Amino acid sequence: MTAHHTGRGDHVVIVGGGPGGYESALVAAQLGARVTVVDTDGLGGSAVLTDCVPSKTLIATAELMTEVAGAAELGVNVTDHEGDVATSLRVDLARVNRRVKQLAADQSSDITRRLSLENVTVVIGRGRLDGPGRVVVESDGVADQTLDADAVLIATGAAPRTLPTAQPDGERILTWEQVYDLTEVPTELIVVGSGVTGAEFASAYLALGIPVTLVSSRERVLPGEDADASAVLEEVSIRRGMTVLSRSRMESVTREGDVVTVRLTDGRSVQGSHCILALGSVPNTSDLGLEAAGVALNDGGFVTVDRVSRTSARGVYAAGDCTGVLMLASVAAMQGRIAMWHFLGDTVHPLDLRKVSSNVFTAPEIATVGWSQAAVDAREIEAESVMLPLSGNPRAKMQGVRDGFVKLFCRPGTGIVIGGVVVGPRASELIHPVSIAVAESLTADQLAQAFTVYPSMSGSVAEAARRLHRF
Repeated sequence: MTAHHTGRGDHVVIVGGGPGGYESALVAAQLGARVTVVDTDGLGGSAVLTDCVPSKTLIATAELMTEVAGAAELGVNVTDHEGDVATSLRVDLARVNRRVKQLAADQSSDITRRLSLENVTVVIGRGRLDGPGRVVVESDGVADQTLDADAVLIATGAAPRTLPTAQPDGERILTWEQVYDLTEVPTELIVVGSGVTGAEFASAYLALGIPVTLVSSRERVLPGEDADASAVLEEVSIRRGMTVLSRSRMESVTREGDVVTVRLTDGRSVQGSHCILALGSVPNTSDLGLEAAGVALNDGGFVTVDRVSRTSARGVYAAGDCTGVLMLASVAAMQGRIAMWHFLGDTVHPLDLRKVSSNVFTAPEIATVGWSQAAVDAREIEAESVMLPLSGNPRAKMQGVRDGFVKLFCRPGTGIVIGGVVVGPRASELIHPVSIAVAESLTADQLAQAFTVYPSMSGSVAEAARRLHRF
């Protein structure tokens, strides 16, 4: 599809080189704009360098450990070099982290190469607005370049939240960006925060054979996810040896020598060798000249945007974690693309969060799309639902999988699929047919009538859809 005014030579300046930035740069270049990306930390942003790519690479090793741990049930004995059955699997964390950092660096170079092929100019430095149509680039605190722009996209991301009483030291008290510098295996890891990031790290390090205590201020792990899904995850995690302290609010994290102490507000304390802080994110929006340029921020400091990524300042768009819309790389990329399609006059569909599929990379994984159980329970939408345990699936039995389920929601009367949850190994792959059904307004019958392979985990998606058949 070509733009209405391709090649009109507009200059687009993008501040931030993460998914919101580099994906929008590719679209703008494709539509004939002159594109400059101002980036500080390396292309790919936190998604590639400190968050998604590194954490999912670490989790890939953890997944392998989980599978090997269940090998005996499938008739495979893991033996050590003397032929005795190995009682424990050990992980070489320094080697794992070397691989993690290498993969992140490789991915960043791939993006740099791709932008260069599309003639996108990359300027290293910190970009700040000097009014709506001008970006000043600073390096080492000195303004050394001014870029005039027809449109600006702010995609500066977010950073891990810390508290005055819980300050990371990069050695034993760590944010999720600092865990990849670990060379020694923690003897006892405390994870503070049971949202997506906390749950993923707790699950991964547990699978790597490290004792983990998860401190959760809420009643359950993953309070923002499907309640049935978080119940399965909590049950599996505890069965595998995790200590979960729910309704436990952290007051402070301190370190003396090799011992980290997490004090709770009720007077209890937990000790370990290392602590990961997973306390949420704060947007990188301060000192960027946003307010002076007329860009409105909300109370949390996030940039306010509409569904086509416009801010309150004409010609200024924003995408990604700095908007706080949904902290996902896929959403950041889509917000960025939508901004460029809108500005450069291409066909544009406003962002529809009901069609976003997301995944929590725990063991088991939790994938969701569309309307949630919470929304159905709150009567925000009327829906029929079915929940099918994976334990009855023939492929799951073959692979020794007992935990997990497929849940589908459809509209009464029409039978149109409006949401779903998959809990199980590789749920991130299994959610796709449900995503297509939600995106294309397919009925449960249409989803059920597409062939699935026998035996396969995806057979459970079709079976759940068949159970929603009404005659």
